[in-house]
Amino acid sequence: MQKLNHLYRILATGLCFVVFGIGAVLLSATVLPLQRLVISDPERRKQRARYIVHQTFRFFISLMHFVRVFNFDFAAASVLKNARGRIIIANHPSLIDVVALIAMTPQADCVVKAQLFRNPFIRGVINSTGYISNSDPDKLLDDCAASLHKGNNLIIFPEGTRSTPGEPLAFQRGAANIALRANRGYLALYIQCQPSTLTKQEQWYQVPNSKPTLAIRYLRDIQLTDELQQSQSPALAARQLTRELQHFYQKAVDQHGLFET
Repeated sequence: MQKLNHLYRILATGLCFVVFGIGAVLLSATVLPLQRLVISDPERRKQRARYIVHQTFRFFISLMHFVRVFNFDFAAASVLKNARGRIIIANHPSLIDVVALIAMTPQADCVVKAQLFRNPFIRGVINSTGYISNSDPDKLLDDCAASLHKGNNLIIFPEGTRSTPGEPLAFQRGAANIALRANRGYLALYIQCQPSTLTKQEQWYQVPNSKPTLAIRYLRDIQLTDELQQSQSPALAARQLTRELQHFYQKAVDQHGLFET
């Protein structure tokens, strides 16, 4: 029975990936182009597209739970539901972290790798939502600040990529530069996936022996200090803030038992 259950979860995981790909193509080919015919204002179109993605990802999370690929424990959902104009940061243990966060967060914006704008499956969705490209670092900072000032919630993973299980966290300075440019603090979340799955080192079919649980917890709000805000050197301020964030999150990871489910 254990082997049959494992085989079932491999097949169910594959089904979820297929549904995700087909759903992205259908959105790009039907729903999102129709918006351009009925909504003339570009900003309203982006807002509506983000709402559609938000609802679509909520469905996808429900699908993964229904077919018994994942359990979910979204204790942070109540905080995210009321978030407006916030920089939302989290550690990044699995591939579906961003899907889960967008599913919980209204008017979520995020930074997207430049190569995904050329991905035939999701480029239509990305272009319609107005998600921010990382191709130009200077423009990225201005675009992030503008998005926050419009009331959007910006999802950022300070690591820049998925965590490597068992290794210390290594934060990049992007999240710090965005906060300093926009003069905004953070809404800090902690994500735990037990047992570990869908990491950067694993293929989709390498499912664990038992069904994983993705848990997302609210840690606390982190405000910028006067020292950082008044720093004469943005580069030094970003470096210091990055060190502080990395230390804060490493302590959370070291105490991961707090979030076991």
